Amino acid sequence: MSFSISEAVKYVGVDDTELDLFESQYIVPNGISYNSYLIFDEKVALMDTVDARMADEWLKGLMDTLGGRAIDYLVVSHLEPDHAGCIVRLLKLFPDATIVATAKAIAMMPQFFGEDFRASTMAVKENDTLSLGVHTLQFITAPMVHWPEVMVSFEQTEKILFAADAFGKFGALSAEEDWACEARRYYFNIVGKYGAPVQMLLKKASALDIRTICPLHGPVLDENLGYYLDLYNTWSSYKPENKGVFIACASVHGNTLTAAERLAEILRAKGEEKVVVSDLSREDMAECIEDAFRYDRMVLAAASYDGGVFLPMHDFLTHLSAKAYQNRTVGLLENGSWAPSAGRTMRGLVENMKNVTIVDPTVTIVSSVKEADIASMEAMADALIAAGIN
Repeated sequence: MSFSISEAVKYVGVDDTELDLFESQYIVPNGISYNSYLIFDEKVALMDTVDARMADEWLKGLMDTLGGRAIDYLVVSHLEPDHAGCIVRLLKLFPDATIVATAKAIAMMPQFFGEDFRASTMAVKENDTLSLGVHTLQFITAPMVHWPEVMVSFEQTEKILFAADAFGKFGALSAEEDWACEARRYYFNIVGKYGAPVQMLLKKASALDIRTICPLHGPVLDENLGYYLDLYNTWSSYKPENKGVFIACASVHGNTLTAAERLAEILRAKGEEKVVVSDLSREDMAECIEDAFRYDRMVLAAASYDGGVFLPMHDFLTHLSAKAYQNRTVGLLENGSWAPSAGRTMRGLVENMKNVTIVDPTVTIVSSVKEADIASMEAMADALIAAGIN
C-alpha cells in the first residue's frame, strides 16, 4: 500500500494479515504491518525494506510509487529480517544504491546475506547527517532498542522521526483497534527487557522537535505525541501504568481457578476497582505478560505439580523474568492435595526479580477452597490493598 505522509514522504509498507505468529511466538489476530518509507528529493532515500514474506506485493507498490526514479540510498534502521528481508532483492533492482547504516549493522550483514554479499555502504554514527537536497537525515544510535545495531533517523526539515522498532504495535494498518493495547503487548514482550536503552533514546528524542513518528510496525503517529511518549516513558521506567490487581492462575482441574476468582470477589468487595483474572493455561501468554506489567500488583495462583509448580505458571514466571519484571507487589496462592509445593517454587522464582515485594500471608488451599481458607484470603486482600499505589 502507498499513501502520502507529506508531499515528499510516502508510506510504501505492506500489511501481512496471514501471519499466525509474529516472531514465531506472538499471536497476531489482526496481522502485522511492515513499514517502509520513501523520501523524494534531489536524491531518493528508502527507509527500510520489509519481510520477505511480502516481497512481491511490497516491490510492486514501491516501483509504482517511485514512478521511474531510482533509489540512491537505502537506510537500514534495524537488521532484523522482518525489516531487512528484501535488501538483496532491492539491490538487484538498484545496484548503485548505497546502504546507510551503523557500522555494527554493516558488519552483521554478511551473517544474513552471505560472505559474498557486496554493496556500497556508508557507516554513520551518532548525529551524522545526510543531505538529500531540501531534506536532511540526522542519525541517532539506539543500541539495544532492541538489537545492538539499531539507529533511528530524524528528518530535520519536516521533523519526522523514523523510529525503527520504537513506538510500534501489533496489528495491520487496515485493522481498526485501540493503539495502546496492542502497543503495550508489543512493547513488553519484544522490547520490555531493554528499559534503560529505551530511556536513553527518549532522552535523545526530547531534544528534537518531533512532529511525526514513523515506526516500523503500526500507524504513523502525528497527533498527541506527548501521549505516546509518556506511555513509553512509563513502560520503560518499569512503573505501573494503572492501579489494579492482576491474578495470574495456573489451575489443573479448576479448583485453583475457583480460588483465584473467590479472591477477586473479596478484593472487589473491599473496594479494589480493577481486578483481572487470567487463566494461564488458556489465555494468550503475551496478553498475560502485558497485564502483569500494566498493574501495580499481582497474585500468582497455582497448583502444585511434580514437587514444584504447574508448568504454565513456571513458563509465565520465566517469561516475566526474561522481560525484567520489577517494582511490583506480589501475593502467592498455592494449591496442593498432599504436599503443597507451588508457593515455595513461585517464591524462589519471584525473589530473583528486582524490587518485587511478596506480601504475607501466602494462601494455601488443600484440593479446593473452603470457608476455613477465607480468613487467609481476606488477610492477603488487605495486604494487597494496603500496598496499592495512590
